[in-house]
Amino acid sequence: MQSYKFRAQEVNSRIMEGCFAVPKKPHVKETTKPIGFDLEIEKRIREREEIRKTEEVEEYSFHSQPCPSKILDSVVGVPEKKPRPVTMPKSPAFTLKNRVRISYKEEEKEEAHVIKANPMPHYAVPFKPRSTEEKAVEIQPFSFEVRDKEREALKQKKIEQMRKKTAEVPVFKARILPDFDVSRLPDKVMKPVTKVEPFHLRVEERGAMKDKEWSQMMKEELRKQKEAACFKARPNSVANREPFQPKKADQSLTERFPSMAQEKFELATEKRAKERMEFEMRKADDKAMREKVQQEKQKEAEKLDKDETSRLRQELVHKANPVRHYKTVDIKPSDKPLTVAHAPHFSERFRL
Repeated sequence: MQSYKFRAQEVNSRIMEGCFAVPKKPHVKETTKPIGFDLEIEKRIREREEIRKTEEVEEYSFHSQPCPSKILDSVVGVPEKKPRPVTMPKSPAFTLKNRVRISYKEEEKEEAHVIKANPMPHYAVPFKPRSTEEKAVEIQPFSFEVRDKEREALKQKKIEQMRKKTAEVPVFKARILPDFDVSRLPDKVMKPVTKVEPFHLRVEERGAMKDKEWSQMMKEELRKQKEAACFKARPNSVANREPFQPKKADQSLTERFPSMAQEKFELATEKRAKERMEFEMRKADDKAMREKVQQEKQKEAEKLDKDETSRLRQELVHKANPVRHYKTVDIKPSDKPLTVAHAPHFSERFRL
């Protein structure tokens, strides 16, 4: 901790010399001028604009060329018509055993070799001599050159085999004529004649059953009608009976039949009228209650408005604050001694 302790050095006396002089005005620096980036895309854009301007400025003017006089003298630009060779007739080899197509190639005329001189060199281009020294790089075949050669040899071999197969003439072998005197056809099988039989359908069985049931039902109906048509009179027993004489009842009908007693009844219209009256009364009471509650709310709102306006009026009235009085300030001189200035010694070589 002692080694890191800060120790103040004495103030250099030369600092105080000429300290009361007026400081010089510092040198005013020039303002920084911004320089834009020189991007490649901006260069290309400027070049395009310059090219476009030059193209726009340049005006195309048409200059006619003189007509060549050779066109008027003879035909120019059309090649001469070459005469075709005469077709030589050859007899077809249909009757020969080995018929092979012989390809007749036309004899091509050998054109004379024309020696062309090299063009004259351009004297404006500087001469560049070629070095006659051998290059240090040795040319060697690729690693796959042997494989490609083997593949090419196999391919050529297969092509040769296919060519030989196509070149071979097919041998025709005729078959022996059959003996037309001997018949080799199979014996003719005589099939029996088809016998006609009726179809056995389920519809016919159901129809037969329905006809049988219908006939039985009709027979039963006819029998009942015949029995009903036969009239048989009953004996007259009413003429021998005594006439009817009513008797006086001992009890009234209501006592004998209590279910026939008269009961009070209530109409549905009367019941609906009573329910409607009760509903109207409830509706009127609810309406009166709502109106009463609404009037009370309105009165409370009016009261609140009045209280708010009275409070605002009271707050808006200006009230001046009293003048404040403070203690007087007594300035006393300081008892502390003045600080003696010493120049700081930051380097260790100036320290004592």
